Amino acid sequence: MLHPLARRALAVALAVGTAASGLVATGSAAAQETQGATPVQWAACPEDVLSSVPAEERDKVSCADHPVPLDHREPHGEKITIALLKRSADDQANRIGSLFLNPGGPGGSGLLYPTYSGSLFQPEVLKRFDLVGFDPRGVARSTPLRCFKTEEEAREVFGRMAAVPVTRTEIRDTMDATEDYTSACARNAGPLLRHMSTEAVARDLDLLRQGVGDKQLNYVGFSYGTLLGATYAAMFPSKSRALVLDGNVDPALRTSDGTEYDRQRAQGFELALDAFLKHCDAVGDKCAYSGGDPRAKFDEVRDHLRANPITLPGGAVVTYATYITSVAGVLYSPGAFQGLAEWLQDIYNVLHPDSASSSARIAEQPAPPPNKRGLADVRVGVAGDAEYLADDSYYGVNCSDKPFPKVPERFPAVAAKWERESPTFGRMQAASDLLTCASWPVRSPDRWSGPWHRRTPNPVVVVGNYYDPATQYKFSQRMARQLGNAVLVSVDSFGHCILGDSAGVDAVVADYLVNLKAPASGQVFQPDNQPFA
Repeated sequence: MLHPLARRALAVALAVGTAASGLVATGSAAAQETQGATPVQWAACPEDVLSSVPAEERDKVSCADHPVPLDHREPHGEKITIALLKRSADDQANRIGSLFLNPGGPGGSGLLYPTYSGSLFQPEVLKRFDLVGFDPRGVARSTPLRCFKTEEEAREVFGRMAAVPVTRTEIRDTMDATEDYTSACARNAGPLLRHMSTEAVARDLDLLRQGVGDKQLNYVGFSYGTLLGATYAAMFPSKSRALVLDGNVDPALRTSDGTEYDRQRAQGFELALDAFLKHCDAVGDKCAYSGGDPRAKFDEVRDHLRANPITLPGGAVVTYATYITSVAGVLYSPGAFQGLAEWLQDIYNVLHPDSASSSARIAEQPAPPPNKRGLADVRVGVAGDAEYLADDSYYGVNCSDKPFPKVPERFPAVAAKWERESPTFGRMQAASDLLTCASWPVRSPDRWSGPWHRRTPNPVVVVGNYYDPATQYKFSQRMARQLGNAVLVSVDSFGHCILGDSAGVDAVVADYLVNLKAPASGQVFQPDNQPFA
């Protein structure tokens, strides 16, 4: 939501805010506010982190491992650590404060996002804020949530799962393997498993805010990161200065009815696919898939693949799961639509050789998104009881936040129903959270499920794309309505999230972050580039 795909780096800056409600406190006022909070101890970043930082940014960054309570109800009890990276503001003399970034997922690593912020934000933001990226609890360099001891054990379990289980054997094997997975989490994950909710992450974020000496929070969240921002605004409204939420979830539905939320999520992918096919048809020869009726062509191939894989001239085999997961991944990124169209046409040409052009070109398969089902990114080919180094935070968070009936046996019927409603993506969506969370070994987790209407001093800026596949546009509309003080900025765009890809949106977001000037609600912007242009 970085689903486990977080497509971009995040970074933002807040600036000149001279309004009393927006100032980030410094000096004695900040010291009083954060009395008792542990200051973040910044130091040089480890070499393996620096190696991933662009060379021109390396002298601007510092890192920290900051302790937070494992269980916030026991603040003096066991601690875990949160990994942070700071990109210092370009104009330290006029620095406003820190801007925290979250890429989504859940489970997305946000540590390096500040170092790529120039692709997302206008220069004034980078001048005025220290940009802070962090790995939330359970993720990557923070204390990780791990359900396996070895890579071999993980591969054995994950290898029995189908991303889109269709046959009776695939369904049975996937259900059995999923229960083996959640049983492994119960055995191996330890006490962190019980404290993975977004509420816990929001409490971590408030301690991090205090730890960097800021009186109020400045924050940009993408995809699932919008739920974290909304949760913070609801829990700590007076501590919220400027919050930007891009590619929004529906917080009330997500935290009250996981089944219905995911059903509507599948519908969002269908809406985005239909818009892609219509746009392809409208642009004609600019889209390689435009000949004939793209919708009819797509459905014919999908239905054929359900029982019969297709072998392309170059030897690549396209299965039903390959087709669906690849399309789902590319819908996040409009810049890849042309390649998707070429690939779809090559597949169609196998069924209809007379439709093939004289070109011998064979398009490469679009790369599916990483961790497309939220499962750990298990490395293949590691020999001999290799230590398991991935994390299982995606389900750790979602199965804490999203209530599902604890009845795994419902999966086949629900998957069939969702497939009738959402023929391309319904079954894939059902095979993720609905299936896994049904046997997740944490009962009654602490989680925030509202109220959402608490009023922040400044409006929360909510940004939504019309054809966002992962968080459909009506989710952004609902987010704006549910929050106590919010404005909605809309974008006539494909793809998941928009910051960095629409100059109009980037300008109003920078003005808001720096000057606390909220954009007028109801504005509709255009992306910098439309697909096939």
